[in-house]
Amino acid sequence: MGAISRRQFVAVGAGGVIASMLMPGSRVFAAGDTLTIAFNVDLPSWDPTVGASAVNPTIQAIYRTVFDQYIGQKPNLALEQGLLTDWGWNKDRSQVWMDVRKGVVWHDGSPMTPEDVVWSLERAGKPDSGNPIQSLWSTVGKFKIDGNRITGQVLSFDPTYFKWMAFLTGYVLPKTYYEKVGAQGFERKPIGTGPYMVDEYQANSFLRLRANPNYWRGKPPFGTVVFKFVTDATSRVAEVESGSSDVTLDIPYEEYDRLRKHPGFAGEATPISDIGMIFITNVPPFLDKNVRLAACHAVDKDAIIKRLLRGYGTRIDTLEAPQYEAYDPTIKVTHDPKLAAKLLKASGFSRENPVKLKIQTTRGFKPKDYEMIQAIVGMWRNVGIDADIEVYEIAKHFELRMAHKLAPAAFYNWGNAIGDPSTSTGFAMFSKSPHSAWKTADVDKMIGPLWGEPDEKKRIAGYKAVDRYIAEQGYVLPLLQYVQPVIYKKSLRVTPNVSGALQPVLIHKA
Repeated sequence: MGAISRRQFVAVGAGGVIASMLMPGSRVFAAGDTLTIAFNVDLPSWDPTVGASAVNPTIQAIYRTVFDQYIGQKPNLALEQGLLTDWGWNKDRSQVWMDVRKGVVWHDGSPMTPEDVVWSLERAGKPDSGNPIQSLWSTVGKFKIDGNRITGQVLSFDPTYFKWMAFLTGYVLPKTYYEKVGAQGFERKPIGTGPYMVDEYQANSFLRLRANPNYWRGKPPFGTVVFKFVTDATSRVAEVESGSSDVTLDIPYEEYDRLRKHPGFAGEATPISDIGMIFITNVPPFLDKNVRLAACHAVDKDAIIKRLLRGYGTRIDTLEAPQYEAYDPTIKVTHDPKLAAKLLKASGFSRENPVKLKIQTTRGFKPKDYEMIQAIVGMWRNVGIDADIEVYEIAKHFELRMAHKLAPAAFYNWGNAIGDPSTSTGFAMFSKSPHSAWKTADVDKMIGPLWGEPDEKKRIAGYKAVDRYIAEQGYVLPLLQYVQPVIYKKSLRVTPNVSGALQPVLIHKA
């Protein structure tokens, strides 16, 4: 290997040295039939249906590469056939029916059957399954199989049941293989029906995949795919600039703009379904409504987008992005530092006597995430809120959130690739959801009846009312809808994915 620059060394040291030695005949995964992605998160678990990683939107890019979902989703978020070729409700919505695709095989060569689908659905719905969306999957049961047609009894109507089959935890796993090897065996050697098969995996370092020769959609675009886990954004920039990786995502926007001008690179920066938000937890000092509203009104979202994100992003004032079904543009939370100071004064706080709290954030997971929080802390300080910043990995956020132990304020990236309000406002704000931080009866009283509301217009109107109430109470601090920067070698062609999942099947040779 020839001499490399210090910047290149940083990139290789971020997980590439070990991985590069495992790729014979290549210079740090260089070219040929191999695609190398500098990825922004590690993969903590191989089961896409249980635990915190199952609801991490970013990791879905990997899960969708190895496993298939019940229902597929196009890059524009439109639903399409997956392992199910057709599905629906009967007239009175007391039953569901699903047709299972024929001729699909698992990575070990065994056939995928309707029994695998039923087993996966029943497992997901068990109270002790560890599935974060167990309450959704438990709404249908008593499945019956007739050839490739599955029917099930609706135990509790949920209008989003089929939508979730293309979303988080909506994956089909191999019944016979899983029961044979158990959870630990599956972690050691996972198999799916997806376009790529696991070749080698080193936690915190890399994942190497090889093309599935029997993939039902046809030959994948690359023979080998390598995900290098590079959580530091600067190192991801170095990865592509040094040639160590072919493509990366979620780098600082100024680096994206710089690299796009380079003759060897191309890029895509398109709005995605993810939003940046700050969870507010119902603990002191945020039990005080004045403090909550002051924290919201003190933040200049437009300035953050313009100055820190170079204009890449759309401000939001609820947990609904403009593309979501319950988006209401009339709900506004103004930037008003004078009002924020007045609210704090009413509760006995000021710049001289500030309210003190902790705010948690990732650093490098999303473009300028840490810098955004630094800016917000500065805006808060100007009105009388003194916040200490604690940096954590995204996996730690999930752990703390599931245990209801987040700090009073915690930055997070929320994904909602199906655009339904139940998967944004519902799961983020309903107290019985393991994904919520604010847990109070007033919000539950409004959201509770909406879970099974059969009248779609009434359901959407109900969520708009919830969003307005939450904004008026300051129960959460939405910031922006993200634009995802993806930079790649000009020898490639990348199809943007509105879900934000950087899937290898959406990358081809130019």
